[in-house]
Amino acid sequence: MTRRLDLGGRLLPRVASWRGQPIAAVLFDLDGTLLDTAADIALALNRAVAEHGWTPVAEDEVRRMIGRGAPMLVHRAAASQGRELDDATHATVLERFFHHYGALQEFDECAAEPYGGVTEALHQLHDAGLHIAVVTNKQQRFATGLLQRLGLAGWVDVVVGGDTCERRKPDPQPLLFACEALHVVPAQALMVGDSINDVQAARAAGIPVVCVPYGYNEGNDPRTLPCDALVDTLADLPALLVAQAKATRAPA
Repeated sequence: MTRRLDLGGRLLPRVASWRGQPIAAVLFDLDGTLLDTAADIALALNRAVAEHGWTPVAEDEVRRMIGRGAPMLVHRAAASQGRELDDATHATVLERFFHHYGALQEFDECAAEPYGGVTEALHQLHDAGLHIAVVTNKQQRFATGLLQRLGLAGWVDVVVGGDTCERRKPDPQPLLFACEALHVVPAQALMVGDSINDVQAARAAGIPVVCVPYGYNEGNDPRTLPCDALVDTLADLPALLVAQAKATRAPA
């Protein structure tokens, strides 16, 4: 029996749709979309750079650096202090960042938490029969650990990390990998993110993209992103899909 999306009596009687195209899967970015992770990233980064005698980086500044993965984060932290990194030093700082970030999970120091509406949205979309993937530039082990820790893993079918594929977002490869793993074609997927990396990856993959206004977006306002739609919180996403489906079924 086909499951339906129940939103206070408003039912989506079949697979969701986006502008006339059936949607079978939703791909979510993690940092800045599902979870606020900036405090943990800043703490791990500062523990790593302290070992090399660098000045601590303020959390607000780290928020503007998040995007394109940890290797870019280290480069941006160095550039913010006018430091030139050779490959060996970059690799060492990056490895120590991973060490300290993993230790936050291991020793129960994580401050990361879901944004408002995330739990409700994942629950409703999963119960409606949609496949769900998380596609992030964070290493897969860290992403999976956070989802498990915060009780969200049961609604997620696939996690694609920054180390899963050869290339990261904004390259479309991770999104295409997620679609293949979910056994859906890209045209039947929807990307949800907070940054230009998500938008560019989705466009290149031929996937529509919805954005949230509260994320990181490398320090730029996510509300200016050239996405297909903007939702104030992810709690609004199921209703948006219901409205899209009703618009598709409405007589001309």
